[in-house]
Amino acid sequence: MPEYIYRAVTSKGQIVRNRVEDVNKNTLIKKLKNNDLLPISIVQVGYKGKKSKANRRNMMDIDDIMKQADSANIMQGRATAKPSIKERINLALSRDEKITTRDIVIFTQNFYLLKRANFNNIHALSTIIESTDNLSLRGVLQDILAGVEAGEYMYTTMEYYSNIFPYIYINMIKVGELSGSLTKSLEQAVKYLETTDTTANRLRKIIIPNVLQLLAIIALLIFGVAYIIPIIQDAFAESGTTQTLPEITLWFVDFCNALARVWYIPVIMIAAVVGVVVLYINTPKGKYNFHYFKYKMPVFGKLIYAMDFARLMRAMLLNLENGMRIQEALEVSKAVIKNYVMLSIIETSINNILIGASWIEPFENSGLSSSMQTEMLKIGMQTDIVEMMRKLVEYMEIDIENLMQKVMAVLPQIVYSIVGVFLIFLVVVIIVPCIQLYMGAWILDSVDLPI
Repeated sequence: MPEYIYRAVTSKGQIVRNRVEDVNKNTLIKKLKNNDLLPISIVQVGYKGKKSKANRRNMMDIDDIMKQADSANIMQGRATAKPSIKERINLALSRDEKITTRDIVIFTQNFYLLKRANFNNIHALSTIIESTDNLSLRGVLQDILAGVEAGEYMYTTMEYYSNIFPYIYINMIKVGELSGSLTKSLEQAVKYLETTDTTANRLRKIIIPNVLQLLAIIALLIFGVAYIIPIIQDAFAESGTTQTLPEITLWFVDFCNALARVWYIPVIMIAAVVGVVVLYINTPKGKYNFHYFKYKMPVFGKLIYAMDFARLMRAMLLNLENGMRIQEALEVSKAVIKNYVMLSIIETSINNILIGASWIEPFENSGLSSSMQTEMLKIGMQTDIVEMMRKLVEYMEIDIENLMQKVMAVLPQIVYSIVGVFLIFLVVVIIVPCIQLYMGAWILDSVDLPI
């Protein structure tokens, strides 16, 4: 059974802390509230199996907790109380263990394998919980198991952990549970997580090193202007030489000095622009335009749309294979999409079905779907839509890989170009004056040689 450390406030404003065992976090919260304790934080710190010999005595009743003041560690007054060193150490040690994408992938793979072996959800979750080392993930799975045992769907509990399970992942599980094809949904979820993780890693390997180089170059520019250039200027001034620093160096120094005097003006301007953009994006029209830009943006636009379209087709295929009509499949499958533009296309498709028009036409008229995608759907409507959609999903996987290859080919060129420009600027502004100082020609120029 999971072990939790909770901190809660009594009706008199006292903060109590205790270590207890319970079935899951939701059950513990209910018990605390029933005993007039308002939970502040609940962290899983351990897990005791069925064979545990010595179980710690749980204290749920407020009177029981107040009698055991030493073990509950009561702190009087929330505003003025300062935790002791021991309390700080305990709280630090009791923090949640981080749940990574890899943890979710392993859980999904194991769950998928158990479902293929005809395990029911309760049996599969119980088996996985026993073999899960990550205490935080184990606590989450305990909550999901408790919900399933109470007759709820898995996705309803997962929605409370949206910071752990991606939005698309939750909706894939939702589609699988509602359509009765959870096993296929789990298979798709594994592919989605692995593809997303692989894509993120590939982009990270290109972007992060170059961003670090760019930051290093900017740091060198700042250091050069603040420290190196003044030294060179002082050396030239003391020697009386007629040589001067390059014009671009002098311009950049003047620019930095002026910027340092009125730094708050550009900061306010940038903050204002960012604020206006954020406020606009949060409006319905602004969010739609921003999502449309994501589909049309250079380099990444086609890839983002292809991934969303493929995700929709996979969800629809799953529903169609389970006997749903196209309208129902669209209604259920749209939950896997978050982009407003794609959602508006889907809604238009559903409306077209209601008036007897083609549901493929909105995708074709959007200008975002390729002719290959729409033609395959049209042929599928005339023959076997399920079989053709299978082929479309296979085609989309190949298309996404090709688009990814293009992005991987173009992105380094863009990043290298930006870094290259800053590097050239660094050489001209800082390195050239350093070479000029090192060569020593300015010394000869400052000395009056006899004729």
